[in-house]
Amino acid sequence: MFFSSWPILSIIVWLPIVAGIFVMSFGASHASLARWFALAISVVVFGLSLALLPSFDTHTYAMQFVERVPWIPQFGINYHLGVDGISLPLLILTTFTTVLVIIAAWEVIKEKAHQYLAAFLIMEGMMNGTFAALDAIVFYFFFEAMLIPMFIVIGIWGGPKRVFATIKFFLYTFLGSVFMLIALIYMYFKGGSFSILAMQQLPLSMTEQVLIFLAFFIAFAVKIPMWPVHTWLPDAHVEAPTGGSVILAAIMLKIGGYGFLRFSLPITPDASALLDGMMIALSLIAIVYIGFVALAQSDMKKLVAYSSISHMGFVTLGIFVIFMIYDNAINGGSGIHMALEGAMVQMISHGLISAAMFLSIGVLYDRLHSREISAYGGVVNTMPWFAAMMMVFAMANVGLPGTSGFVGEFMVILAAFKANFWIALLAALTLIIGASYTLWMVKRVFFGEIQNQGVAELKDVNPREAWMLGSLVFLIILLGVWPNPLLDLMHATIEHLAQQALTSKL
Repeated sequence: MFFSSWPILSIIVWLPIVAGIFVMSFGASHASLARWFALAISVVVFGLSLALLPSFDTHTYAMQFVERVPWIPQFGINYHLGVDGISLPLLILTTFTTVLVIIAAWEVIKEKAHQYLAAFLIMEGMMNGTFAALDAIVFYFFFEAMLIPMFIVIGIWGGPKRVFATIKFFLYTFLGSVFMLIALIYMYFKGGSFSILAMQQLPLSMTEQVLIFLAFFIAFAVKIPMWPVHTWLPDAHVEAPTGGSVILAAIMLKIGGYGFLRFSLPITPDASALLDGMMIALSLIAIVYIGFVALAQSDMKKLVAYSSISHMGFVTLGIFVIFMIYDNAINGGSGIHMALEGAMVQMISHGLISAAMFLSIGVLYDRLHSREISAYGGVVNTMPWFAAMMMVFAMANVGLPGTSGFVGEFMVILAAFKANFWIALLAALTLIIGASYTLWMVKRVFFGEIQNQGVAELKDVNPREAWMLGSLVFLIILLGVWPNPLLDLMHATIEHLAQQALTSKL
């Protein structure tokens, strides 16, 4: 393997963190240099993450590009990194999204731009570390540390109620993960290792599994966020600058779904099967009820924030419906693999679509300084290219065939039919509800007569914005018509994960 002698994952994790610290030393007078340096580093890190693909063996579920060095040996804690078919796509999504965020901030962030860019570079490294960590303490370290730069981004560059939003965001996410730490320490004393792979093999009684599952559930449900612990997200999105909203929706929410796949299913398979009804019910509430909440919003950012919660319900539905499919024993394991792969595709797809939606809202906000739907109307007359790209994003958000938004949702709904008709029917309602709130917003913002002098003076996207949004149009359509490379990348890992989830430890 080309990178076998390189600590390539360490470079992908630590290069942006070190570069971010370096960028902070530039000072306000060197903002232009800070922008170019931050962009160069983010592009290099994205390139390195892509360079993993040719050397990645899609025929094995084993961890690849593994690095392992003793960190705190007296407690059995190792600096242990590696990726598989679940973590690699999310790692690449993170590095790509960071490039977009830095481009989006190019002309918009004028105050303390070097510190803004530094925060996102540091955050990128920490998110990369979360996806690559194979030691539970290393995972927990990055899982918590990424909150700090996001807290700073919202708190300094956010809206009028940014202090309230940051404190609510921090308290929800930090307190949720305390329970996860307790569960990890318990498993260390039981098994003598903080290795995540060793924890997956650890024999646990049903009582232990249920308690550990609930501890993980609290941490990851807040992160996704699932109903009813979702209320921090709309506040954080509305107050966050555009880059903060993009990273929150595209990456941080996915860490909750990733946690269920990496920890809950393989470590507590019996508890996951026992509590699958609760998880499916909460997922359906998010899909249907939060969809109706999105329909009632007048702020574009709030509408897309609630839309994110609804779409992420498909991720948890796909993850936990596998036990019902298995109990029904229909068509062997085909529905099980389809559900898990659908959940993963939905995570990647939603990362692209939510990033596109928030970046598009940012383009409008930069020009008119309003996120209210009522402040717009007839934008297509003055910004035709932008309106065309926004229509692609809107159709993907609805789940139109030919876009990435269709693939993951269709796979999960199809798998849900193999579990229970009524579950699939309720999940499929999102196609109607999603179309309602998305097209309602598009109609009022882009079509009709121009009612506002500000809209009449709008200028279409510049080359920077066109490249940023155009790359997302390309990827959303590419994944919509050709999802096979992504499915091939994760298939072996998903097969192994399904086997772990369906093998009792009792």
